[in-house]
Amino acid sequence: QVQLAETGGDSVESGGSLRLSCLASGHAGSGHCMGWFRQTPEKEREGVAAIYTADGSTFYADSAVGRFAISQDNAKNTLYLQMNSLKPEDTAMYYCAAVRSSRKWCNESWKTDRVYGYWGQGTQVTVSS
Repeated sequence: QVQLAETGGDSVESGGSLRLSCLASGHAGSGHCMGWFRQTPEKEREGVAAIYTADGSTFYADSAVGRFAISQDNAKNTLYLQMNSLKPEDTAMYYCAAVRSSRKWCNESWKTDRVYGYWGQGTQVTVSS
């Protein structure tokens, strides 16, 4: 069983930066696809970025390329999402999620949120113009 807990959400102005953290506890083993997703009341949940934990390969949504960076600190069992040049449209509840997978699946299907078995409670990011 894996438990995930996000922190780091806040209210910032457009152009600002935030770093979200996701602490993972419980037995996870190797080879997980861990992703950051976001959701607003008006939109379906969407994938932002993912990382394959076994080798650190990273994957990004088009909206995140060049602005966001996903990383992991294995010693701290923590996943991060560094978000720069934030825009009002980045406003959302951000969730981290995990699923045991192959690298191939993570590369090709990381945005498929329904497959992820472990989710955190979310952290709110609000970007004002």
